[in-house]
This record gives sequence, C-alpha cells and structure tokens, in this order.
Amino acid sequence: MAGRTIKVDYLARVEGEGGLKVVVRDGKVQSAELSIFEPPRFFEAFLRGRAFTEAPDITARICGICPVAYQMSAVHAMENALGISVTQPLRDLRRLLYCGEWIESHMLHVTMLHAPDFLGYAGAIDMARDHGEAVRRGLAVKKAGNEILALLGGREIHPINVRVGGFYRAPRKRELEPLAERLKWARDAAREIVRWTARFDFPDRERDYTFVALRHERDYPFNEGRIVSSRGLDIPAAEYDEHFEETHVERSTALHSHLRGGGSYLVGPLARYSLNFDRLSPLAQEAAREAGLASRCTNPYRSIIVRAIEVLYACDEALRIIGVYEEPELPSVAAVPGAGIGVGATEAPRGLLYHRYRLDADGTIAEARIVPPTSQNQPSIEEDLTSFVGGFLDRPEDELRRRCEQTVRNYDPCISCAAHFLRLDLDRG
Repeated sequence: MAGRTIKVDYLARVEGEGGLKVVVRDGKVQSAELSIFEPPRFFEAFLRGRAFTEAPDITARICGICPVAYQMSAVHAMENALGISVTQPLRDLRRLLYCGEWIESHMLHVTMLHAPDFLGYAGAIDMARDHGEAVRRGLAVKKAGNEILALLGGREIHPINVRVGGFYRAPRKRELEPLAERLKWARDAAREIVRWTARFDFPDRERDYTFVALRHERDYPFNEGRIVSSRGLDIPAAEYDEHFEETHVERSTALHSHLRGGGSYLVGPLARYSLNFDRLSPLAQEAAREAGLASRCTNPYRSIIVRAIEVLYACDEALRIIGVYEEPELPSVAAVPGAGIGVGATEAPRGLLYHRYRLDADGTIAEARIVPPTSQNQPSIEEDLTSFVGGFLDRPEDELRRRCEQTVRNYDPCISCAAHFLRLDLDRG
C-alpha cells in the first residue's frame, strides 16, 4: 500500500497550538512526535527585575483557564523564600479558591472539549443539539466555580485579590452563604456528571505510568504537600531539581521533562487520584466506585471520569470550607522583603506546577523558573500515542485521526502554558 499522510493543521478543543507526526512502518507505530510551535512567551524573563509582590499578578496572566494555580505557586514560593506562614482561615480561603478553579477548568474540559470525542461529535456545538441538557448542566456547574473565583479573586479571569501573605480582602462569612446554595446544587449535578461520563465507551488501553503528584498528610492535594510518585519517591518541593530535569527538543518551543536518570512520568488527575484516593471525601470515593473505578486508574481515556470525580470532590470540599470558615483578623500577614531562594509546588487542574525564585535583599526577583504540567506530560503523551495508536491502524483515516486527537486530549493540554494543537502528519512510509 502506498504511504499516506493525514494532516490536521490545528488540534481543536485544546488550549494553544501544536502539531503531531506519527511514523508507521510495517504496520507498527515507529515514533510519535508532539511539536509545539506556539511562540515562547518569556514569562520567566518578564519576572526578573520585578518586585516579589508583583509575581502573583504577572504569573496569573500565563493562563486564563488556571490562573489561580500560577498565582498560588508563585505565592507559596515567595512565602517559602521569606519564611512566611499564614493563618488557618487564610489557608481555608486558598483551598476554596482552588476549588473554584478546579470546578470551572475541569467542567470546561469534560463538557465542551472531551465529551464530544466519546459521543462522536466534531465539537460541543454539534453535541449540544442532541445532548443539550448535559451541556447546560456542565456549564451551570462551571458557573458555580467561576462565582467562587469572582468572590475570592476579585474577578473570574486573572484574579487580582491574591497577594503574598494572603489576600487584599477577605470575604465576610455572610458573603459565602449564597455560594453554598449554588454549590449544593452543583454537587448533586457533579454526581450525575460522573454517572454520565462513566457510561461512555472507552478504548481498552492501560499503561504502567510513573505517577507524580503532591500528597498531603490529610487533605486531597491542592496547594500543599510533598512530591510523591508511584515508584516510591517522597520529597519536599525544595528537592524537585534533584529528581527531575528539563531538556530541549528542536521540534518544540516547550521543554520536555524527565526523571533524572531517564524515564517519563505523568502528572494530572490520574496521578492525583491514584496516589491520593484515600484523601478523597467519602462521597467522591463512593461515586468513583459506582463509576467502576478502583483506587488506581491507568487507562488515560477514563481520565474524563476522574476529572468529574475531582469536580464532585471540589464542590464537597468547598461546602465543607464554607461551613467551618471563620473570618481572619487580617486579610494577610506581613511580607518583609529579603534575600532568599523559594520554591512552590501546587496542583493545577492539569497536574503538578513547580515554581522557583531567587530574591535579592530588596525583594527583587533575580531568577525565576516555572515548570508547567503540560511540559512535564509531553513525553508521556508521545508514549501513549506510540503505545495505543497501533491498535487503531485498521480504522479509516478520519477515525484514526480522531483517535490521535482524543489521545492527546486525554491530557487536557494547555499548550500556551507549556510554550516557554493539532497538525497531524501521519507517515506510513
């Protein structure tokens, strides 16, 4: 058979621009290369020479979908450098803000970006004609997350109320009560969304990933914890560079991350869930079992269920926090400039996000380093394609292309964040 080439200029339903080349020889996938061609965005360079207090607002502009993760990672790194600890009410507010981001980001992916792959539609607009109730439900749950961001962050996109040491303004307890009423509905709706996604038809594909995520002594991880892996790694964030490294590949404007000594790893919902199932709320655990999941999930196509479970958990956790919330005496603790090196690691919706800063004595940022989840997952995406696409080679070209796209969308990649998708070139030889 003559060689064939499948081209998709841009991958739909992901954030950013990239391309994919799959090489097939003798009926087997020889290689798969994810090329990120979006221009570099230079945020690390923008941060140099700026005051440490500016980092939360600058880093929030990296992503419009998960700005809180970038803000909070920067905040934790600065507080680590300056020796700052916040009070419990402020810690609770930070977790509540994270709940809002997980809800809105995951629901955008589950309902609008990924569900069409499983239901056979080109996009959410087409899907809505036949599944309007599901789309409306998902967007209504997303709105509940956006309302949390608006109240705590000052606005839904690129929040402006976060600062090193806490917040510029802390909400009154009475301001949280309207959120609770909407979240009670959203929690019930999220349970239905778990059931809905669990009924999708999933390819039978498993891989023995090295999962990497935060793990906290008692909480499902948002913005605190040690970095752990399914291979026994258990380190503080300060030791990240001793165990992980970034390399440049010519085809990509994003760096590729690997374990030192070699090997890819996976961050994100599957990793968090598999390493922290026992930290989920009882309601979320029950929903996972009802959906047919064990305490560990290694089928990336089922990540859409795991995201729905994390939405359910975030609604549940947000209601818990609102119920116990006590207004802090002050919205922030003092942040005195000083020299130091600080690191922060949090769990963005797409996975582990690492920040490292070096500050001069006056609090000026001398060095900045940011490692987003998608750059860490790039090698794993390519390995998934190499491992799984071979099982689809007997399908028509259009279906094969869709399977390639679906495999990438399992990761909900944020390519603009990683550019420090999909044009598909399938080379069959």
